Amino acid sequence: AQQQRNLDNIVSQHPRISGGKKSKKEICASSDLEVKNTSPMSEQDSGILDVEDEDEDEEVPGAQDLVDFSPVYRCLHIYSVLGARETFENYYRKQRRKQARLVLQPPSNMHETLDGYRKYFNQIVGFFVVEDHILHTTQGLVNRAYIDELWEMALSKTIAALRTHSSYCSDPGLVLDLKNLIVLFADTLQGYGFPVNQLFDMLLEIQDQYSETLLKKWSGVFRNILDSDNYSPIPVTSEEVYKKIVGQFPFQDPELEKQPFPKKFPFSEFVPKVYNQIKEFIYACLKFSEDLHLSSTEVDDMIRKSTNLLLTRTLSNCLQNVIKRKNVGLTELVQIIINTTHLEKSCKFLEEFITNITNVLPETVHTTKLYGTTTFKDARHAAEEEIYTNLNQKIDQFLQLADYDWMAMEPGSRASDYLVDLIGFLRSTFAVFTHLP
Repeated sequence: AQQQRNLDNIVSQHPRISGGKKSKKEICASSDLEVKNTSPMSEQDSGILDVEDEDEDEEVPGAQDLVDFSPVYRCLHIYSVLGARETFENYYRKQRRKQARLVLQPPSNMHETLDGYRKYFNQIVGFFVVEDHILHTTQGLVNRAYIDELWEMALSKTIAALRTHSSYCSDPGLVLDLKNLIVLFADTLQGYGFPVNQLFDMLLEIQDQYSETLLKKWSGVFRNILDSDNYSPIPVTSEEVYKKIVGQFPFQDPELEKQPFPKKFPFSEFVPKVYNQIKEFIYACLKFSEDLHLSSTEVDDMIRKSTNLLLTRTLSNCLQNVIKRKNVGLTELVQIIINTTHLEKSCKFLEEFITNITNVLPETVHTTKLYGTTTFKDARHAAEEEIYTNLNQKIDQFLQLADYDWMAMEPGSRASDYLVDLIGFLRSTFAVFTHLP
């Protein structure tokens, strides 16, 4: 299954060779194991488990190469000769049911490492591969109904265990690896004819949780970008630096291009950084939707919904926090207004970026629009409100200062000091406003 999927990196990072039953996945990693055939029926049945493409050069050993089935066959033969075949069938099925329950018990710390999940899946695959082999090589020791019933139980227990354990996981990388493992697990068992739709349905649930872990991670990323910004226009001293920034952020201004160096971009560093992080987030969302057998419109919809959450919730909160900070000055607020204007204009490029990835045209009926425009508009309004409040406060402070002499003895030829200072302050403040769009 892994070779067909080309997901080599997930499983063969740790080619482990442990005793006892092996799953298909481990077999891939240890295909150089030459195990002596001891099964009396190996000649006839060796073709059963070859789910690989016929043109594969190396034969992947099946269950009969890795597990010695002869004791089971021998017991079955003896009981049949003694006329007590049914007794052995009942005994065998009862024992295997007990073993299935053991195999389906997830270790308590399974969610901590990928290895925990890998081991758990390998046990389950191993169990069912062996049962499948017994089904095909013995006349009725187990039957399809018994295996289906076991698989139903296994499926519900596995899904319950995965729901519980994956909910503890806060690392998006691990959730992504887990998804790849589940896909591999499902595909392997589907190769043996087991229905796995429920596993793919559950992956869609895990995907919501993956989105949440991504949003948490990006919340930190955005906070760092906004905290470390100097809120002043980016200075450019050479053509090289200019091209680099234009490469990171879609910005066209013929006027600015004509100007000689050194010159300045109107926005500060956080604009290209935030823009690139939104693109990184979109890539991260896309990674989860691969191999889930989804149509491109479903993938497109999924990415757009997650990106909208990133914009309207995560980025919006981070921007509001910066604007509402105690010590934020008017120059910073003006810069935030300019920055959000540029980010708003870039939203159409983000739309194109998603369209290019998923090949779903934006005209398609159900395409969700990105809410970036409203996010940046809201931030801008908040910054404008804040400027207004700050200005009023400053003027109030001027008028409340006690160290001005309000009672001039006779009308002088010049205005009161406090008015001169106030006008001076407003002059410098309005000079800052000239940059506003």
